[in-house]
Formats: sequence, structure tokens, C-alpha cells
Amino acid sequence: MKSHCHSVASSLLKSSLYGVGLLLLQSSNVFAQTANTAALPEGQKVYMATCNNCHKADAGVGAPGYLVLAQMPPRAIFAALETGKMRVQAKELTTEQRKAVAQWLTGKVMKDSPIPKEAYEPFTLTASKSPVIQHSGWGGNLEGTGYRSAQQAGISAETVGKLKLKWAFAFPEANQVRSKPAIVGNWLIVGSQFGEVYCLNKQSGKIGWRFLAKSAIRGAISVVQNRDGLRAFFCDNNTNVYALDVTTGKLLWESKTGQHPQSGNTGSVAVYDDKVYVPLTSIEVASVLDPTYPCCSSSGEIVALDARSGKAIWRHRVIADEAKVAGKRKDGSAFYGPSGAIVWSSPTVDAKRGLLYYGTGENYTSPATTTSDAIQALDLKTGKLVWSFQATRDDTWNLACPGNPNCPEKVGPDYDFGMAPILVKQPGGRDLLVVGQKAGIVYGLSPDNGNVVWQTRIGHGGALGGIHWGMASDGKLVYAANADNKYGINPKVDSLIKPSPGLFALDVTTGHVVWKTPAPSCDGKKDCLEANSAAPTVIPGVVFAGALDGHLRAYSTADGKILWDYDTVKPYQTVNGIDGKGGAIDGPSPVISDGMLFVNSGYGMFGEMPGNVLLAFEVEK
Repeated sequence: MKSHCHSVASSLLKSSLYGVGLLLLQSSNVFAQTANTAALPEGQKVYMATCNNCHKADAGVGAPGYLVLAQMPPRAIFAALETGKMRVQAKELTTEQRKAVAQWLTGKVMKDSPIPKEAYEPFTLTASKSPVIQHSGWGGNLEGTGYRSAQQAGISAETVGKLKLKWAFAFPEANQVRSKPAIVGNWLIVGSQFGEVYCLNKQSGKIGWRFLAKSAIRGAISVVQNRDGLRAFFCDNNTNVYALDVTTGKLLWESKTGQHPQSGNTGSVAVYDDKVYVPLTSIEVASVLDPTYPCCSSSGEIVALDARSGKAIWRHRVIADEAKVAGKRKDGSAFYGPSGAIVWSSPTVDAKRGLLYYGTGENYTSPATTTSDAIQALDLKTGKLVWSFQATRDDTWNLACPGNPNCPEKVGPDYDFGMAPILVKQPGGRDLLVVGQKAGIVYGLSPDNGNVVWQTRIGHGGALGGIHWGMASDGKLVYAANADNKYGINPKVDSLIKPSPGLFALDVTTGHVVWKTPAPSCDGKKDCLEANSAAPTVIPGVVFAGALDGHLRAYSTADGKILWDYDTVKPYQTVNGIDGKGGAIDGPSPVISDGMLFVNSGYGMFGEMPGNVLLAFEVEK
């Protein structure tokens, strides 16, 4: 999800599009024009002809400059050109030209990082008293609560202080780790930045099998057991949905869900009643950095597939009308619309009501629609819209803002719902749908009609502020991570509303703040941001939340006191023999099962600290 990005955001953050910080000044001799272009390396020639107009420091379009790109892994640049956000701009380049650009920019040869044979072991499901599927999907259950019972967790407030690192697994050449693992028996299944899906032994971290998808896996892996056996489902950033046999890692089917050429995926799929529900966003939000790009025509979507065959059952467009010419840009070219209202988040299943809930993002262009920055409910069987709650009107924004001709005339705040809605049963027995917005507001909604039961502001909010990736609930309190930080807040918000990054606990019945724990100081750590953006996980007595400073912390659910704190920002000796390093913790929540805790570390986007590890902790005996 953006979140969940989640959504991409504001002026500084535009320059961080590929996981880097502010634009750096370029060395004048790097791009000195020369009449003898034949003497230039192939990658530099292609870059100068295709990329430099937008990526030079004075281009004014917010794209990262040369020295910023040079710090990235070559494989990350290649992936952006091949299947990622820059695939439109690079569509005329050959694979070899894209590779040459990546290698020239970074000064590194792009090569496969071989994993030694010792990092593998045979896949076998061991007998256990626990259910075979121990964790699946974004929130761990259909309701998306992020809650684990004491029996499921095997960790308590009394034992949390004894958590020790057991192993670290490094994703080759990655600079961000954002896929959330499923747990099946004694195995984890997790995706990666470059499309690899690994099945790892949860005790040893060794690889049982490996599958290669066509593009980045950004969401959680969902696993179900049906009459055909154990099946894993996930979507890649090019909107290809896959079904794998869990016991072998073999592909059962693959289905392309996006129809618009700019369609993408960030949110996790949800699987229920032999259907796979797929949320679709759009990379037009970044394609607009090219001032010649005809902006904009995509819409957020939810697509339902048959879980046994991969065939489409229904398709719902968040914006019902197809885009058409809707005005003139400042340079005289046409603006198209309506567009946007993308779906960054994972959908949530309400089996009792037969509904599917999800959040939407901003419109890319005018005219604004009533379906942007909204929570919506669809009929699970037909995909028909049942109700819609819009929190922010007239939010038109894209990464071209400000200055680029593709920026709409009215520049909105970019107040997406990037998190997956949470369906909570309150202490009195009534259901409540709880959602958080980047505006810094948490809402309690009626799941029957979307009416507001309560709303509570917990922060200043902004393009990368407020509630980003999610919340968690134990049925009594809802735990919200607030991402307010010096880069992502909205300068147009009332200055009396102060940024308040940290973790909040709200009474699920009233919305009243019960406690809040501010994000601790970075204490001078380089490239560190003091904020909580990643989704939390809760067990009885303890809520776990990762932070942009790279720390994973356990908080008391009673008063927010920090019970355990682990700094993940360090090098690791990994079980698969690949260089590993921790970084910012953003995106999905930790996964907890049978006395073990698993967390991603590394998020090289938006000026955050890059990293490439999955860490496994165990309660020390």
C-alpha cells in the first residue's frame, strides 16, 4: 500500500522518488557537452539523450539528479527503467541500453548475486499442533486487525525483553524491503524488490524454494488452503497476479489485471471464498515528471479473479467515467480527466456483510471526483459500489507539482487513505470500521453505510505525514502510527496543529486518545527521520512498531511505555551469504508467530535509510 505508497508526495519527496533524498548539485564536468559523442560510454550517451533533460539539477521537474542516482544499486535503476516507474520514459530503449545506463550511473557492474548452495535446504512441512497457515495477508486476518492472540504469538509482556536476534536474511542488491511474509508451518514466504519470492525456513532462514516474478513484489503474500492444496497468491508492480503451489514453489497460473498502460500495484491481494481481490494504483503519478506526458487518464481499480483459474470475475473502476479532454495546460497542451483516485491500500473483507472495504488516493487532474480520498465498500460477489465516504474534497495533485505543466491548477494536499481499513468488534459487540488518513485524522465509520461515528486528529498530517501504512487493534484500543516529520507535513495546515510523530492509542468506542508515545530522538544519526510510518502489530499487552530511525520497539498497551528496543541499522552476517545492512523500518508491520518475530529493515525511498534485510528474533530460553 502507500501505502502504504503509500502515496508519493510533496515537493521534497518528489525528488526522492526512487528512495533518495534531496537533489544534489551535479559536477559540472560530468555532463560537459562534447562534440565527440562516440568517445562517451554507451550508458552516458543514452542518459544524455534520454534522461538528462529531466534529471539535471536545474530541470525543475523534481526528478532525482545524477549524484543521487549514482548512490543507488544498479539493479534498482535498471528495474525502474525496465518494469518500474520509468518504464514509459524508457520504452524506446533496449534492455542492453537500460542496463548500460544503470551501470554507467552507478559505476558498478550489474550482475546476479549468487546465493551459495549452503543457503538452501529441502522444503518439508513438519507436523505441528498449530494451524498450517499461521499468518497470511496484510493484516493477518480478513478483518485486517494486525492482532495476534497470546497462543498465536508465543510472546508476552513478561518475555518481550528476552527477544534476541536469531538470523538475518539479505535480499541481493536491494535497497528497500517492503513485502510482508506469510507463515505456513515452519516456513516463511516473502517477496522482494526485484521480483524474487523466497520460501525460508523460519528457524534457520535457509531457502526451501525460490520463484522469480516479472516485477517487484511490494505487498504481503496471501496463503489459503483449498480443495486443491496450499496456495500462495500475490501481485507484482506490473499488476501480474500469481498463484503458486506452496509445497513446490511452482507456478499454477498468472493473470495480468491492469488494463491501463500505467497501472501498478502496491497494496496486497485479499483472498476469500475462491476469489482473489486485487487493488490497482497507477504510475502516472510519476510519469507526469516528463512535461510532454499527456496527463492523465488512469483510475484506481479493484479486480476480482477466480482463485482456481486466475480468470477475471469483475472489475470496478473507482472513477466510473473514462478520461477525456478536460482543459488546457499552461503550455497550451490538453489536460485529461478525471483521473487518479488510485488504490494504494490492501482491501479488507467483511464476510458477514458480504463487503470489501478499501481506501483511495487523490485525483491526478481536474475535475475532482467524489471518489478520491475516500473509503469505499463493494459487494464481494458483484463488485458494485455499496457506499462511499469521502474525507477530503477537491484534492488534485501529482508529482509534477509545483511548476511542471502537468501540475493541476488547484494543487491539493495529497491526503490519501493509504492504509487498509480495519474491521473491529467493539467491547459492546458492535462492529466498527477504523481508518486513518494522511491528513492526520483517524475515523470510526459504520461498516453498514460509511457514516462517521467518531473522528480524532492525532497529528498535523501531510503528503508523507499522518497515518501512512496502517494501524492495529486488539478490540479495545486502536494503535495508530503517526508519520509527521520535517519533510512530509503540509505547510498549508493551521500552524497551531503541531506535528506529533509517534505511536498513539485510541479508545475504539469513542476515539479518545488514551496515550501517546512520541518518536524518540535520532541523536544525530545520519539520514534519520523521527517518525512512525510502518504499520504496527499488537499482541495481548504489547504493541510492536518500527520507526524511520530503524528501531523496532515494543510498547505496553496499557500506557505506551517502551518495553524493548532494538536498533536494526547495522551490518549483518546473513544466513544466505549476501552482504546485509539494516535501515529505516517502513511499510508493513512485523509478523509474530510461535515465539518468533520477523521484521523488514531498509526503506531507501523518500530520504529514508536504505537496507536489505529480513530479521528473525526469538525469545531467549
